[in-house]
Amino acid sequence: MTVAYRPRPSVVRRDSGLYGYERALARRGLKPVAGVDEAGRGACAGPLVVAAVVLGRELDGLNDSKLLTEARREEHYARIMATAKAVSVVVIPPAEIDQRGLHKCNVAGMRRAVAGLGLTPGYILTDGFPVPGLPAPSLAVWKGDQVAACIAAASIVAKVTRDRMMTTLHESFPQYGFAGHKGYVTRDHRAALAHHGPSQHHRFSFVTVARTMPGMRMRENEPGAETGLGTGGPE
Repeated sequence: MTVAYRPRPSVVRRDSGLYGYERALARRGLKPVAGVDEAGRGACAGPLVVAAVVLGRELDGLNDSKLLTEARREEHYARIMATAKAVSVVVIPPAEIDQRGLHKCNVAGMRRAVAGLGLTPGYILTDGFPVPGLPAPSLAVWKGDQVAACIAAASIVAKVTRDRMMTTLHESFPQYGFAGHKGYVTRDHRAALAHHGPSQHHRFSFVTVARTMPGMRMRENEPGAETGLGTGGPE
Protein backbone atom coordinates (compact mmCIF):
# COMPACT_ATOMS: atom_id res chain seq x y z
CA MET A 1 0.00 0.00 0.00
CA THR A 2 1.29 3.46 -0.91
CA VAL A 3 1.24 5.96 1.94
CA ALA A 4 0.55 9.56 0.95
CA TYR A 5 3.38 11.96 1.71
CA ARG A 6 2.65 14.26 4.64
CA PRO A 7 5.06 17.20 5.00
CA ARG A 8 6.77 17.16 8.40
CA PRO A 9 6.75 20.46 10.34
CA SER A 10 10.56 20.35 10.40
CA VAL A 11 10.59 20.23 6.59
CA VAL A 12 8.02 22.97 6.21
CA ARG A 13 9.82 25.33 8.59
CA ARG A 14 12.88 25.43 6.36
CA ASP A 15 10.89 27.72 4.12
CA SER A 16 9.74 31.00 5.58
CA GLY A 17 6.31 32.52 5.18
CA LEU A 18 3.13 31.04 3.80
CA TYR A 19 4.76 29.04 1.01
CA GLY A 20 6.46 26.40 3.16
CA TYR A 21 3.91 23.69 2.45
CA GLU A 22 3.80 24.35 -1.29
CA ARG A 23 7.60 24.39 -1.57
CA ALA A 24 8.02 21.21 0.47
CA LEU A 25 5.44 19.42 -1.67
CA ALA A 26 6.96 20.75 -4.90
CA ARG A 27 10.35 19.30 -3.89
CA ARG A 28 8.63 15.92 -3.78
CA GLY A 29 7.10 16.45 -7.19
CA LEU A 30 3.62 16.80 -5.70
CA LYS A 31 2.37 19.78 -7.63
CA PRO A 32 0.35 21.72 -8.41
CA VAL A 33 -0.93 22.19 -4.87
CA ALA A 34 -4.57 23.19 -4.37
CA GLY A 35 -5.84 24.99 -1.29
CA VAL A 36 -9.46 24.70 -0.16
CA ASP A 37 -11.42 26.81 2.33
CA GLU A 38 -14.93 28.08 2.96
CA ALA A 39 -16.73 31.22 4.10
CA GLY A 40 -20.04 31.50 5.90
CA ARG A 41 -19.84 28.43 8.09
CA GLY A 42 -20.83 30.34 11.22
CA ALA A 43 -23.50 32.55 9.65
CA CYS A 44 -27.21 32.03 10.25
CA ALA A 45 -28.20 33.52 6.89
CA GLY A 46 -26.88 33.30 3.36
CA PRO A 47 -24.96 30.57 1.57
CA LEU A 48 -21.90 28.58 2.45
CA VAL A 49 -19.25 29.39 -0.16
CA VAL A 50 -16.35 27.01 -0.79
CA ALA A 51 -13.33 27.86 -2.94
CA ALA A 52 -10.40 25.86 -4.29
CA VAL A 53 -7.34 27.67 -5.65
CA VAL A 54 -4.14 26.62 -7.41
CA LEU A 55 -1.83 29.61 -7.33
CA GLY A 56 0.21 30.50 -10.39
CA ARG A 57 2.96 32.56 -8.81
CA GLU A 58 3.83 33.57 -5.29
CA LEU A 59 1.85 36.57 -4.07
CA ASP A 60 2.98 38.75 -1.19
CA GLY A 61 0.69 39.65 1.69
CA LEU A 62 -1.74 36.73 1.59
CA ASN A 63 -3.33 35.87 4.93
CA ASP A 64 -6.48 34.51 6.51
CA SER A 65 -9.29 36.55 4.95
CA LYS A 66 -10.71 37.34 8.41
CA LEU A 67 -7.47 39.13 9.33
CA LEU A 68 -7.55 41.43 6.30
CA THR A 69 -9.56 44.59 5.76
CA GLU A 70 -12.26 44.53 3.12
CA ALA A 71 -10.13 46.72 0.87
CA ARG A 72 -7.13 44.41 1.18
CA ARG A 73 -9.29 41.35 0.51
CA GLU A 74 -10.58 42.93 -2.67
CA GLU A 75 -7.03 43.76 -3.78
CA HIS A 76 -5.84 40.21 -3.15
CA TYR A 77 -8.94 38.77 -4.81
CA ALA A 78 -8.16 40.66 -8.02
CA ARG A 79 -4.53 39.48 -7.95
CA ILE A 80 -5.51 35.88 -7.29
CA MET A 81 -8.08 35.82 -10.08
CA ALA A 82 -5.60 37.40 -12.51
CA THR A 83 -2.67 35.07 -11.79
CA ALA A 84 -3.99 31.75 -10.44
CA LYS A 85 -3.66 28.59 -12.51
CA ALA A 86 -7.16 27.54 -11.48
CA VAL A 87 -10.00 28.80 -9.27
CA SER A 88 -13.25 27.01 -8.50
CA VAL A 89 -16.13 28.32 -6.37
CA VAL A 90 -19.12 26.37 -5.05
CA VAL A 91 -22.17 28.11 -3.53
CA ILE A 92 -24.36 26.05 -1.20
CA PRO A 93 -27.74 27.68 -0.44
CA PRO A 94 -29.37 27.78 3.01
CA ALA A 95 -32.07 25.26 2.05
CA GLU A 96 -29.41 22.64 1.26
CA ILE A 97 -27.65 23.36 4.55
CA ASP A 98 -30.94 22.86 6.40
CA GLN A 99 -31.63 19.62 4.56
CA ARG A 100 -28.20 17.96 4.68
CA GLY A 101 -26.49 19.59 7.64
CA LEU A 102 -23.64 22.08 7.75
CA HIS A 103 -20.65 19.74 7.96
CA LYS A 104 -21.89 17.39 5.24
CA CYS A 105 -22.42 20.39 2.97
CA ASN A 106 -18.96 21.70 3.84
CA VAL A 107 -17.23 18.42 2.97
CA ALA A 108 -19.27 17.90 -0.21
CA GLY A 109 -18.59 21.51 -1.22
CA MET A 110 -14.84 21.00 -0.86
CA ARG A 111 -15.00 17.92 -3.08
CA ARG A 112 -17.05 19.79 -5.67
CA ALA A 113 -14.71 22.79 -5.60
CA VAL A 114 -11.65 20.61 -6.25
CA ALA A 115 -13.50 18.75 -9.02
CA GLY A 116 -14.30 22.09 -10.65
CA LEU A 117 -10.68 23.22 -10.96
CA GLY A 118 -10.28 21.72 -14.41
CA LEU A 119 -6.97 20.09 -13.46
CA THR A 120 -5.87 17.32 -11.12
CA PRO A 121 -3.74 18.62 -8.24
CA GLY A 122 -0.65 16.77 -7.13
CA TYR A 123 -1.65 17.51 -3.55
CA ILE A 124 -4.53 19.21 -1.74
CA LEU A 125 -4.38 21.26 1.47
CA THR A 126 -7.67 21.74 3.31
CA ASP A 127 -8.36 24.13 6.14
CA GLY A 128 -9.05 22.59 9.51
CA PHE A 129 -10.40 19.11 8.91
CA PRO A 130 -9.76 16.13 6.62
CA VAL A 131 -11.92 15.66 3.53
CA PRO A 132 -12.32 12.08 2.31
CA GLY A 133 -12.89 11.30 -1.35
CA LEU A 134 -10.57 13.89 -2.89
CA PRO A 135 -8.84 13.01 -6.19
CA ALA A 136 -5.30 13.46 -4.83
CA PRO A 137 -3.39 13.03 -1.56
CA SER A 138 -4.47 15.65 0.96
CA LEU A 139 -3.63 17.11 4.32
CA ALA A 140 -5.84 18.99 6.77
CA VAL A 141 -3.92 21.98 8.08
CA TRP A 142 -4.90 23.54 11.41
CA LYS A 143 -5.54 27.25 10.84
CA GLY A 144 -4.40 26.58 7.30
CA ASP A 145 -5.51 29.99 6.05
CA GLN A 146 -2.80 31.50 8.26
CA VAL A 147 0.04 29.12 7.35
CA ALA A 148 -0.48 27.99 3.74
CA ALA A 149 -0.71 30.44 0.85
CA CYS A 150 -3.05 28.38 -1.31
CA ILE A 151 -5.52 27.99 1.58
CA ALA A 152 -5.26 31.70 2.37
CA ALA A 153 -6.04 32.43 -1.28
CA ALA A 154 -9.05 30.11 -1.16
CA SER A 155 -10.29 31.80 2.00
CA ILE A 156 -10.05 35.21 0.31
CA VAL A 157 -11.87 34.06 -2.83
CA ALA A 158 -14.61 32.41 -0.77
CA LYS A 159 -15.11 35.38 1.53
CA VAL A 160 -15.07 38.07 -1.16
CA THR A 161 -17.52 36.03 -3.25
CA ARG A 162 -19.85 35.55 -0.29
CA ASP A 163 -19.60 39.14 0.96
CA ARG A 164 -20.54 40.43 -2.48
CA MET A 165 -23.54 38.09 -2.56
CA MET A 166 -24.71 39.28 0.86
CA THR A 167 -24.33 42.93 -0.16
CA THR A 168 -26.47 42.25 -3.23
CA LEU A 169 -29.01 40.40 -1.07
CA HIS A 170 -29.24 43.46 1.17
CA GLU A 171 -30.75 45.40 -1.73
CA SER A 172 -33.81 43.12 -1.70
CA PHE A 173 -33.93 42.60 2.08
CA PRO A 174 -32.61 45.82 3.65
CA GLN A 175 -34.53 45.21 6.88
CA TYR A 176 -32.00 42.56 7.97
CA GLY A 177 -28.84 44.61 7.43
CA PHE A 178 -27.05 41.90 5.42
CA ALA A 179 -24.61 44.42 3.93
CA GLY A 180 -23.18 45.03 7.39
CA HIS A 181 -23.07 41.71 9.23
CA LYS A 182 -23.09 39.48 6.12
CA GLY A 183 -25.53 37.05 7.73
CA TYR A 184 -23.59 36.45 10.94
CA VAL A 185 -25.21 36.76 14.35
CA THR A 186 -25.04 40.27 15.75
CA ARG A 187 -27.26 42.22 18.12
CA ASP A 188 -28.83 44.10 15.20
CA HIS A 189 -29.39 40.88 13.25
CA ARG A 190 -31.09 39.27 16.26
CA ALA A 191 -33.32 42.32 16.62
CA ALA A 192 -34.25 42.22 12.93
CA LEU A 193 -35.11 38.53 13.18
CA ALA A 194 -37.26 39.15 16.24
CA HIS A 195 -39.10 41.99 14.51
CA HIS A 196 -39.45 40.69 10.94
CA GLY A 197 -39.05 36.94 11.34
CA PRO A 198 -36.69 34.98 9.08
CA SER A 199 -36.49 35.26 5.30
CA GLN A 200 -36.01 32.42 2.84
CA HIS A 201 -32.31 33.22 2.96
CA HIS A 202 -32.00 32.31 6.64
CA ARG A 203 -30.92 28.89 7.88
CA PHE A 204 -34.01 27.59 9.63
CA SER A 205 -32.13 24.73 11.30
CA PHE A 206 -29.85 27.16 13.15
CA VAL A 207 -30.77 27.98 16.74
CA THR A 208 -30.70 31.77 16.28
CA VAL A 209 -33.31 31.47 13.54
CA ALA A 210 -35.25 28.55 15.04
CA ARG A 211 -35.85 30.53 18.22
CA THR A 212 -37.89 33.03 16.23
CA MET A 213 -40.15 30.27 14.91
CA PRO A 214 -42.06 28.15 17.46
CA GLY A 215 -41.83 24.45 16.69
CA MET A 216 -38.63 24.70 14.65
CA ARG A 217 -35.73 22.46 15.67
CA MET A 218 -32.07 23.27 15.10
CA ARG A 219 -29.47 20.82 13.84
CA GLU A 220 -27.00 19.46 16.36
CA ASN A 221 -24.00 20.42 14.25
CA GLU A 222 -24.71 24.13 14.15
CA PRO A 223 -21.78 26.14 15.52
CA GLY A 224 -22.68 26.91 19.13
CA ALA A 225 -25.63 24.52 19.16
CA GLU A 226 -24.35 22.56 22.13
CA THR A 227 -24.30 25.72 24.23
CA GLY A 228 -27.39 27.20 22.64
CA LEU A 229 -25.46 30.22 21.39
CA GLY A 230 -25.10 29.78 17.65
CA THR A 231 -22.94 32.87 17.41
CA GLY A 232 -20.10 31.78 15.17
CA GLY A 233 -18.02 34.66 13.90
CA PRO A 234 -17.18 35.45 10.30
CA GLU A 235 -15.26 32.85 8.32
